[in-house]
Amino acid sequence: MTLAQDRPATSPPARDEVFGAHKGGKLATGLTAPLADARDLSIAYTPGVADVCRAIADDAALAARYTWAHRLVAVVSDGTAVLGLGDIGPRASLPVMEGKSALFKSFAGLDSIPLVLDTTDVDEIVETLVRLRPTFGAVNLEDVSAPRCFELERRLVEALDCPVMHDDQHGTAVVLLAALNGACRVQGRTLSELRIVISGAGAAGIASARILLAAGASDVVLLDSRGVVDAARGGAKAELAAVTNPRGVRGGIAEALSGADVFVGLSSATLPEALLATMAPGCMVFALSNPDPEVHPDIAARHAAIVATGRSDFPNQINNVLAFPGIFRGALDANARRITDGMKLAAATAIAEVVADELSPTSIVPGPFDRRVAPAVAAAVARAAAADDDAR
Repeated sequence: MTLAQDRPATSPPARDEVFGAHKGGKLATGLTAPLADARDLSIAYTPGVADVCRAIADDAALAARYTWAHRLVAVVSDGTAVLGLGDIGPRASLPVMEGKSALFKSFAGLDSIPLVLDTTDVDEIVETLVRLRPTFGAVNLEDVSAPRCFELERRLVEALDCPVMHDDQHGTAVVLLAALNGACRVQGRTLSELRIVISGAGAAGIASARILLAAGASDVVLLDSRGVVDAARGGAKAELAAVTNPRGVRGGIAEALSGADVFVGLSSATLPEALLATMAPGCMVFALSNPDPEVHPDIAARHAAIVATGRSDFPNQINNVLAFPGIFRGALDANARRITDGMKLAAATAIAEVVADELSPTSIVPGPFDRRVAPAVAAAVARAAAADDDAR
C-alpha cells in the first residue's frame, strides 16, 4: 500500500517556508486533564496533587501510572555530529532534536523532550542523565560523534534502568537490514549468500555490520578512510575485524567491490561509476549518505538491479523513522530495561513484513509515512522484550 504522503518530494522546500515552520520552535506542551475552574485547579494542583505525591512517595512504581515519566523519551545530544553539518554545538542542534521529538509524537504517540547538553565529556553526560532519571522513561541519543558515541551508549546502558539507544547507530542498521531482507525476497536470495561491502566505519557503519552479522550475513567487508578495516585499527573496529572479511580482502574500495553483491555507503566518500561495473550481476547499491549519496541513484541504476538512498526524492528511502518510534514504543510498552539485539532484529523483521506482499525492485521497504509500520514494530519489539531476560 503506497500512501499519498509516501510520494517522493518533487522539490526542496523554500527557505522562507522552512524558517516559518521553525519560528518559535516545533514543540509545545498540552494538557491531558481540564483546567477551567477552581475545582479543576484543586484536582490538578493543590490540594489534590498532594495525595498523588504521598502515594508515589510510598510506592515509587506508581510514578509510571500517575506521571508522564514512564512514557517520556529524552532526546539527548551534545551537537557534535549533527546531520551532515558536523560539530555545530548544542544550541544549533536543538532544531533537529525538536524535530525528533515531533516524530516520536506523530509516529508512536510518545511524548519526548529535547535535552541538548553543553558538554562533550562522557562522564558529565552520564552523570547528568543519571541525576535526571526520575524525569524520563527512555533515552534516545542523537548526533553524538564517533567514537565517543560507543562509550557513551555503553555507559548509559549500564548506569540507567531504562531503554537507551543511539539512533544514528541502530536505527540506520535496523532499517538497512529490513531493506536488505526485502531486496533478498525480490531476488529470491538469502542474506547468507551475499558479499556485502560497507563503506564507512563510523557509528552507523559499525552498527550495520554488527546487525547484518547477527542476522546471518557471512561475508561482510568493512572499510574506513584507510581501506579495509583490520585489527590494527583498535577499539570497535578491531572487534569487527575479527568477524568480518572472511576472504581476507586487502586494499580499498576497488578491491572490496570486485564481485560484491551489495554496496552500503555510510560515508561521504564518492563512489566512481567504473567500480560499480566490477560488482556482481544483479547487485544492490545502498548509497545512504545524505543529502549527497556516494553515487547518484540514476548512475547506480545503470549497473545495479536495486538502488536505495537516504533521500526522499528517490524510491527505497532508508529512513530511521521506520525504526526508532516503534522500537521505543515497544520497549516502553513491555516495561523493558534494555533495548537488546533481539529487539532490534525483531524490529527489522517487522518492518520488512509490512510490505512482504508488495515488494518490487523500487519498493523493498515501506515508505516513511506508512502508518502500519510503527504499530507493527512496537508489537514485535514488545514480544521480543517479553522473551528476553536481559531486556527485563
